[in-house]
Amino acid sequence: MSAAEETVLEVRGLRTWFPSRQGEIKSVDGISFSVKKGKVLGLVGESGSGKSITGFSIMGLLEPPGRIVEGQILYKGQDLAVLDREAMRRLRGRHIAMIFQDPMMTLNPVLRVDTQMVEALKAHERISTTDAWNRACGVLGTMGIPSPQERMSAYPHQLSGGMRQRVAIAIALLHKPELLIADEPTTALDVTIQAQILAEVQKLAREQEMALIWITHDLSVVSRLADDLAVMYAGRIVEYGAVADVVDRPRHPYTAGLIDSVPSRNAIGTRLRQIPGTTPSILDLPEGCSFRTRCARADDACLKMPDLAAAGRQAYRCFHPVEVPAA
Repeated sequence: MSAAEETVLEVRGLRTWFPSRQGEIKSVDGISFSVKKGKVLGLVGESGSGKSITGFSIMGLLEPPGRIVEGQILYKGQDLAVLDREAMRRLRGRHIAMIFQDPMMTLNPVLRVDTQMVEALKAHERISTTDAWNRACGVLGTMGIPSPQERMSAYPHQLSGGMRQRVAIAIALLHKPELLIADEPTTALDVTIQAQILAEVQKLAREQEMALIWITHDLSVVSRLADDLAVMYAGRIVEYGAVADVVDRPRHPYTAGLIDSVPSRNAIGTRLRQIPGTTPSILDLPEGCSFRTRCARADDACLKMPDLAAAGRQAYRCFHPVEVPAA
């Protein structure tokens, strides 16, 4: 099978904007990436970088007045950006699915777990209630939920936060989707539960050859999970490549700053390194490179927006990239 045939999702020049009284909010401004069958793409950036809006754009879940103004979202060659609501509904849940940061965006608080899971299966498949119940119970077990038969009769409020998130992930996996988008689903959980869920999702992605996009602000999480990494800043991808290359040899100053700010990379007793300044308002970005006002390498050349230029196995949007140490 060729590389092109293995590609499950290809995003080309996506622009998602929100009109406001102050002007267009360019939440996603011309990003491109792809993810292949059985592979994990990490989408990383600070709050407001546009990574969650990217996920909602792919899923067709944008809230008005948000809209895709340009670009293609090719799922196995089919452009999701131009599908009508009914065609998108048939794909969503069965072939492409999303896990949200808050599991209550998936779970109905007044319905038992078994009711929600059985209805989710029946919405897309001709299946008996008994077969749907058994399959749903099996998926709960796959997600590491103890005594899944008992959890099936529980209401969401009777479950812990970690258990609710596992149920939400199980619902997303019911139809064995070919594309799964996870929007910071473990951020609110403790470290132990987070590690367990990461391991389970990664294992399922490999076993089911599912394409996975993991959206997060935490580089330490995604570096253990992803095959490729796309770093976003102010609505644009500023660096893209294999996770080992990006993490070990970052070329964009913003990526290098994110990695340096991870506490484990700072010596005990020293001040934590951090990126100076704050993320600019998406309505008032500096001229040229959006990172220019926070970057020690910036000069007059940075008054122009650099292209995302390929260099070896990486691509980065910078006129003055971080030097790579000689091998």
